[in-house]
This record gives sequence, C-alpha cells and structure tokens, in this order.
Amino acid sequence: MSISLPELAGRLDAIEPFRVMAILARARALEAAGRSIIHLEIGEPDFPTPEPVVEAAVAALRRGETHYTPALGLPELRQSIARHYAERHGLDIAPGRIAVTTGASGGLLLAMAALFDPGDEVLLADPGYPCNRHFARLLGAEPKAVPTGPETGFQLTPGLVERHWGPRTRGVLLANPGNPTGTVVSLQALREIRARVRGRGGWLLVDEIYHELVYGRDEPSALALGEDVVVVNSFSKYFLMTGWRLGWLVLPQPLEPAIDKLAQNAFLAPPTPAQHAALAAFAPGVREILDARKAELRARRDYLVPALEALGFRIPAPPAGAFYVYADCSRFAEDSEAFAERLLLEAGVAVTPGTDFGSAGARSYVRIAYTVPEAELREAVRRLEGALA
Repeated sequence: MSISLPELAGRLDAIEPFRVMAILARARALEAAGRSIIHLEIGEPDFPTPEPVVEAAVAALRRGETHYTPALGLPELRQSIARHYAERHGLDIAPGRIAVTTGASGGLLLAMAALFDPGDEVLLADPGYPCNRHFARLLGAEPKAVPTGPETGFQLTPGLVERHWGPRTRGVLLANPGNPTGTVVSLQALREIRARVRGRGGWLLVDEIYHELVYGRDEPSALALGEDVVVVNSFSKYFLMTGWRLGWLVLPQPLEPAIDKLAQNAFLAPPTPAQHAALAAFAPGVREILDARKAELRARRDYLVPALEALGFRIPAPPAGAFYVYADCSRFAEDSEAFAERLLLEAGVAVTPGTDFGSAGARSYVRIAYTVPEAELREAVRRLEGALA
C-alpha cells in the first residue's frame, strides 16, 4: 500500500549515492548466481584485525566494559595516541588535543560542524573521496571542488588554493595520501598551503587516515606544521579495524571544548569495546603484525602498477601510499562507468569508475584497489588481458 508523505529535506538533492556500493551489490549478486568475481572496488584491507586487538575487546566485554566513556574517548586511549605521535613521528601532542571519534567519518563531521557555518565554502581536490564533500553539504557548507590533474598528483597546490579562494571560502580540506589516487602532498607544499590559509583567516583540515600507509619513507604529519592544523585519522586502514568504527581528531587546544560539546550531542561517546580493543593496537607485537601487512600491500602495489601499464593503462601519478591505483582507461573506453560495467560482466573484475570521485577527467579513470592477495591480483590481470585483447 502506498502512502503520501511530506517532501524530504532539500539537502538530499545535493548528496549523490556512493557508486562503489552499487557496484559491490551488483558484484555480490553475480557471485550469488555462481560467477567468480575479484573485488578490486572496495577501499577495505582484506587482512583481519590482529588477534591481540580482538582479544583485548573480548576481555573488555567480559569485564563489563559496555557503558559510555567520556565523549572524547577513554583518557588512556587519548594518551596512547599521543605516545604514538611521539614515538612514530617525534611530535609532542598533548592528550587533551586528541578526540576519539566514531570513525574518521564522525571526526570529519564534528570538525566541519565546529569550523564551518552554512554558506561557508570549503576547497577540496577533484578527484577526491566523495563523502568529504557530502559531509560539508550535510552541514550546509559549500564544497568547492578544485579540478586537479596528474601534473599536481591530483592534489591541491599552494597556487590552486590561492587561485580558487573566494570571498566565502573558510577553509581547505586535504587528504594525504589521497583517495582515489594514493598520492602525497609534500611537507613543503603543506607548509605553503597552511600559510595561505592562515593568512586569509581560514582553517586547514588534513585527512591522514592513510598516513601510516606511505611506502618506502616516513611521511611527516601535517601536525609538524603547528598547532593550528586540524588532523583526522582512523583505526580503519593501517590498524585493520574498519568495522570497529573508531577514529580520532588532533585539534588546536582551544577547539577541545567545542568538539566535546558537539560529540556529547551527536554521538554521546565512541564505541566502548572498540576503544578498549584499540588500546592493544599500539603494543609492540601488534605493530610488527601491522608493519608486515603494510609490506604486503607495498609488494602488491609494486606488482600491480607495472602489470596494469603493460596492459595499456596509463598511470600518470603513481601511488605513494594507501592501496589504490588511479588508472587512465581512455585507451579502452570513453566512459569509465561503462568500462567498469564491462569489466565486471566480461572479466569478473570489479573496479570503481572515476565518476565516484568527482568530475575532473573522471570518465577517463578507474580506481583499482589492491586489497586482495597477490595471487588474486595476478588472476585479475590475466582476466583483464583477456577482456581487453
């Protein structure tokens, strides 16, 4: 029976569905029908959460640790995150500057709610993670997608920030490394962007959820630039805890009361069992497991990039981190959405069209995630070779 309902909120018109989820659903349906599908579409590591982290959660549950924590997280977890910055990056971050959040998504929502008013403009790179621009729209702010290309590593530059800053611009959101590209903004470029943003009275917000997954070098955090930078991070990617829904913010100290107030109202507190689990994520034995997994991801990247190039894909900005390759497929098709559909149906390989991440050159690119074992990557390349021959 159909019913008549009032109109929905107008903001929904500006928020697009996340296409990769539709691709995943289509791929799952094909699997249910008996097809073999190799999943290179989802941005989630295939490795399980390390066992000591799981055991820490089980022990916490058995102790009855199922009640609310403070809105900004367990004090001991905030201290552990601060020690992580000291030990891993040589940064002295006061635990009071750290807010544990319900995933990095929850952290971004809290930060944007505190920093931007309705009508304020936020500069973001195009291509970029689509939910970031939708978070801004959800709060009434205006995401301004700045077209980028291989010549800048698909990242914002000081010049682009200067050129696109307008009278309503209030801040810049960078992802470092980026999704879908895996490219990195240098510390010098970050320093110059910060100077321009601060010179105009704006905020610099840096998404570092892939920061521990930069290969072959230790990449400095944007926190090295000063205490006025807001950084969001996550236990999902490097720490292999996607479903635990836990992230954190590092804030200028004066922002802590504002974020605390917003977190109390929006989330009450981050998930308690996940927080107790995360305490174990910083143990030396766990870090050895995580770094070994990181080495596996690097080996996958080092196989996949030249293998795709040998097939005829062009990769003009090779990934320095994360677990994605942003590949130019224009040699094979004029439309990345149709191309992704073709690969799924003909080769049984699921990839994400560039149109999920923006509009700048989006129909010429696909994102390929190396989040399956190398043997599956090799099989995917073999299938792609057959489909593209």
